[in-house]
Amino acid sequence: MSGFVYLVGAGPGDPELLTLKGLKALQQADVVLYDRLIAPELLDYAPAGAERLYVGKDLGSPSQPRQDAIHEALVAHAQQGKTVVRLKGGDPFVFGRGSEEAAYLRQHGISYAVVPGVSSAIAGPGAAGIPVTHRGISAGFCVFAGQEGEANHLPESHWQAAALIGTAVFLMGVARLPKILEKQRQYGRPESTPVALIASATCPEQRVVTGTLATIESLVSEILPPAIIVIGDVVGVRELL
Repeated sequence: MSGFVYLVGAGPGDPELLTLKGLKALQQADVVLYDRLIAPELLDYAPAGAERLYVGKDLGSPSQPRQDAIHEALVAHAQQGKTVVRLKGGDPFVFGRGSEEAAYLRQHGISYAVVPGVSSAIAGPGAAGIPVTHRGISAGFCVFAGQEGEANHLPESHWQAAALIGTAVFLMGVARLPKILEKQRQYGRPESTPVALIASATCPEQRVVTGTLATIESLVSEILPPAIIVIGDVVGVRELL
C-alpha cells in the first residue's frame, strides 16, 4: 500500500509563518525531508519517532544530482506506506522545484498534496517595511530567480521586464548582484532608483541595507545569503513605515 506525500511550504524563516495546514501535515509525518533554509524548530512538530532527513542543497554543490536523489527518496518512502513531508523554505512552487517533485510523484503513481507556503518574495520585503505594491508608486511586481543571471539563463526579455516593472524582486541573487544591477541600468532604470537587500528576512537576525542602483553595491559587502533584492520606488516607502 502506497503512502502519501505532502509538499509543504515552510515560509520565509520565522517558524510562526508556517501555515496551519502545514503544521497538521508535519504532525502526522513518518518521514520529513527538509531543506537548508527552514527554521530548525519546525522539525519539533513532527512526531518523536519520525525520521528527519536533511536534503538541502548547500551553496556551491551541484543541484541536479541532489534533486534526483530527493525524487527517488520521496517515492521510496511513500512506497513503504509512509506519510512523507517534503518541507521547503518559502512556497514549494516559487523556485522551490516543488512542481518537479509533484510531476515525479505522479509519474510513479504516488498520491500527494501541495501545501502552499508564505513566499519570501512578498513576506521578506514586508518584514522590512517594504510593500511590493503601493498605490501611486507601483501597481505591479515581478519575481525572478537571481541565480539564473550569471549563467545567462535569464532571457533578455525577462531582464527588460525586470527593469520596466514597478517592483522587481530577485531571490537567490546576492552573488549575482553586479549582473542584476548592470541589466537594470542597461534597460533604463535610473541610477537613482532605490534598492534594498534584506538578509535573513523575518528572522531575529534580519538585516536590511538600502541604497540606489548607483550606491547599493558598495554598501552590501557583508551581506550573505539568504537575501532578497528589491528594486523600485517602493523601497522608499520603508521610510514612511
